[in-house]
Amino acid sequence: MTVPCAVVLAAGKGTRMKSDLPKVLCPVLGRPMIHFVLDALEEAGVKRKIVVVGHQADLVKQELAGRDDDIEFVLQEEQLGTGHAVQVCKEQLASVQQGPTVVVAGDSPLIQPSSLMKLLENFDSNQPSLLLGTLEKEDPTGLGRVVRDGLGQFTGIVEHKDATEEQLQIKEVNMSTYLFNTADLLWSLDQLKNNNAQSEYYLTDCASLLHQSGRQVEALAVLQECEALSINNVDELALVDEKMRAMGYA
Repeated sequence: MTVPCAVVLAAGKGTRMKSDLPKVLCPVLGRPMIHFVLDALEEAGVKRKIVVVGHQADLVKQELAGRDDDIEFVLQEEQLGTGHAVQVCKEQLASVQQGPTVVVAGDSPLIQPSSLMKLLENFDSNQPSLLLGTLEKEDPTGLGRVVRDGLGQFTGIVEHKDATEEQLQIKEVNMSTYLFNTADLLWSLDQLKNNNAQSEYYLTDCASLLHQSGRQVEALAVLQECEALSINNVDELALVDEKMRAMGYA
């Protein structure tokens, strides 16, 4: 299996966390949440990790300085969206000659090594331009839906607010876990536009760009229910903390 590289998005402020800390340093089980993400990548065999820092970047660097991982830091001076966060890594990614680049969020402490390994195995077998890790969620409210054609092939991701009544019935959701062929990722990053209400560059648009160009984009619903738990406020942080205790993390 080709040794993958990872980009970990860790630049956000986390305004709703009611903390002065960068979001990824807010503690779960008494430990900054980004450590659990990096641990999962390490366990899945991802050695090289590019961590995108922004808000209070020095604090994040300082926290991660004691790890034994192969970590590089890239500064996202302005937070202009998830696509922009990966764009600032283009120089580092250009040195990845072949194979996958994993892109994950640094505020997803329940990401499972077993899920990452399944995705990496599938990527190694099928060699798509992009493989999305998805899951079937009984209540997908607020999440981006994975749209497929009549043959079950991926055609795009539609955000909840933009979905039609028919698309709102879709249970398969995008959880921001991506495996890109690195060359195709770099190509799609160059095509990104920010013509949306927020004037931001969205990584989800890379999926549509690659699909529309005729490249192979696949979605695999291998993520576990616990991986759907996101942390956007203190209540969700407490819920994830409780869930991780129940799963035996503590």
